[in-house]
Amino acid sequence: MLALAPDEPSRRAAGRLTGPGHWSGTGAAGLVAWGRFAGSGQAPYQTVIDLSGPAYACSCPSRKFPCKHALALLLDWAGGATPEAGQPADFARSWVAGRAARAARAAQPADAAGPDAPPGPGAEARPGAEAGQRAAQRRAGQRQARVAAGLAELETWLRDQVRAGLSGTSGYRHAEQVAARMVDAQAPGVAGTLRGLSGVAGAGDGWPGQLLGEYARLHLLIRAHDRLDELPDGLAAAVRSHVGYPVARQDVRAGPAVSDRWLVLGVRDVLDGTVPARRILLRGQRTSRPALLLSFDPRGAFAGDPDAALRPGMAIEADAHFYPGQPALRALIGSRRGEPGPAAAPAPAGGVGRLLDDWAAALALDPWLTSWPALLSGVPAPAGDGWQLADPGGHAVPLRVSGSDIWSLVAVSGGHPVTVAGEWTDDGLRPLTVWHGDQAVAL
Repeated sequence: MLALAPDEPSRRAAGRLTGPGHWSGTGAAGLVAWGRFAGSGQAPYQTVIDLSGPAYACSCPSRKFPCKHALALLLDWAGGATPEAGQPADFARSWVAGRAARAARAAQPADAAGPDAPPGPGAEARPGAEAGQRAAQRRAGQRQARVAAGLAELETWLRDQVRAGLSGTSGYRHAEQVAARMVDAQAPGVAGTLRGLSGVAGAGDGWPGQLLGEYARLHLLIRAHDRLDELPDGLAAAVRSHVGYPVARQDVRAGPAVSDRWLVLGVRDVLDGTVPARRILLRGQRTSRPALLLSFDPRGAFAGDPDAALRPGMAIEADAHFYPGQPALRALIGSRRGEPGPAAAPAPAGGVGRLLDDWAAALALDPWLTSWPALLSGVPAPAGDGWQLADPGGHAVPLRVSGSDIWSLVAVSGGHPVTVAGEWTDDGLRPLTVWHGDQAVAL
């Protein structure tokens, strides 16, 4: 969201304008979000966002586009602080209807039976919903074309990187320029991936192979987007997710619900991104199904989202609604049946073989995955300059101990097998929680 800002001062200002203390009458319905901001004027500023664009409107006098108010509203919406509503507020509905009407007029020559065809009976009274649907389809097509054009430029950039040789790749922000182009092309997911490559070039032994592997994943994503209309629904949804197409929370909650008692396996805060995020790993105690909750807060406090208060070792009886994609992992919590409470330790976890089988199955469905929830039984042990977790069968996986409290894991284990939850990645297992009896110890 912050990547859409016209300049750095707008980013900083937007971060200060989030939260309920500044806004009133906020809401979101479908792909429209709105709110009133108490500015310096007598009347509050009215801000509306069409998230499918995105497109913005604000009654403030700023000449920047988007203005700081639109950016702040985007951040609140992304962080889950904007409540769902049945329909937009009057001022938001008027703006959306105006956009739909203009789009319908622009598309009218293509819809007519011929260049001289008169409008049919009742054409002037055509329902606004029908025109809005055509406008939404037109915007979706325009966005896909814009993304495709941006990805074509990215493919050229990738070829240039390989042709020139990776040894010439230098600089912490070597991909920043092409990442900014992906933001312009409305592919924020790709932009985030490119910015994540900044720390790879020149970082440790084997970095050229790692960087080339990331380039290959991007190339595969470009090829998949070129065939988006031919792909099965689940794979197409995964491609859209990695590119960065938006999905309204209201649409997710309208989908099927998975009812279960969800155990919180682990929580990890990612504070070095453009917007701080909290990742919460869940596991259905009856279905054994994994789920990932994401919470965003530009201030890194995560105080406005009740799901962000879930801690390892707690469980909640609730419905989970999964975002489109395969394998379905990211979810939203819907109806709750009671408050979160302490739970017993998870059932005995499998070994390394089961973990790798699960990871292989997930990658077969989504080759762009970078992590997967893991639940593993084993003993932490030194391995060269690092650590590993060895299962009772004698198989071991490396542990990513950076950012984790490895000594708490070692102390709880005491040389005996323990149940560990974390995130499995290409580099090994990032431990997040270990169980001491029924007590969850966050790492």
